[in-house]
Amino acid sequence: MGQKVRPTGFRVGITDDWRSRWYAKKKDFGALLVEDQKIREFVKKEYGFAGIPRVDLERKTEGGEVTVIIRTARPGVIIGRKGAKVDKLKADLAALTQKKVDLKIIEIERPELDAQLVAEGVAEQLKKRMSFRRVIKKSLELTMGAGALGCKLQVAGRLGGHEMARTEHSHEGSIPLQTLRADIDYGFAEAFTTHGAIGVKCWIYRGLLAPGQKKRYTAAAKPIAEGQEGGEGAPAGAPGEGPSGGMSGGGAEG
Repeated sequence: MGQKVRPTGFRVGITDDWRSRWYAKKKDFGALLVEDQKIREFVKKEYGFAGIPRVDLERKTEGGEVTVIIRTARPGVIIGRKGAKVDKLKADLAALTQKKVDLKIIEIERPELDAQLVAEGVAEQLKKRMSFRRVIKKSLELTMGAGALGCKLQVAGRLGGHEMARTEHSHEGSIPLQTLRADIDYGFAEAFTTHGAIGVKCWIYRGLLAPGQKKRYTAAAKPIAEGQEGGEGAPAGAPGEGPSGGMSGGGAEG
């Protein structure tokens, strides 16, 4: 049987970076890992409508300050007028973690090239009882039109309300999963319909990276200054430049 590996986890430390970047002693590691997951779940629950495919976390070993890096397709929704919503989100996260929180927001200029956002878009349309074949075809066209070199979409469950669950997939272009230098993004989402859950998987191939080159969050992303919609702020930290002492193994794919 084929052994399938998640493309993002397969490339962590080679071309991709950890989702959580911090170092902790053994006795603190478990609590911090659970805290990471709580932060991600909170952000996704409260601001899921803003198109957030990934939340990265960095921690300072001294003082316990948490830096939350949010990638979003709609930064204006999170920032709000004059940064009002950013302050509220900061306060909520500080109350959740009982620590000082620094927030950085990164805009995704091409949401069509982000596999997680594409998968979530397909799931949302399936919830509205749209034909899965039409949804897949339209999503493939949009992604390929945005400049992707390959895209594959797979849906599984009681498609069309049929009694027997099945898996259907469609793809365009090439997706070299075994090539580590290939910039392949992967996303997974679920559509909870009246007939049951339908799972959606998406793979997007965005081209080959140069030897030694690492992905920087996405093919097209730029930091947004707090309280300034659409402006550029300081970079959110280059991949691999976490706090000294090592990387956390707690980079739950999220």
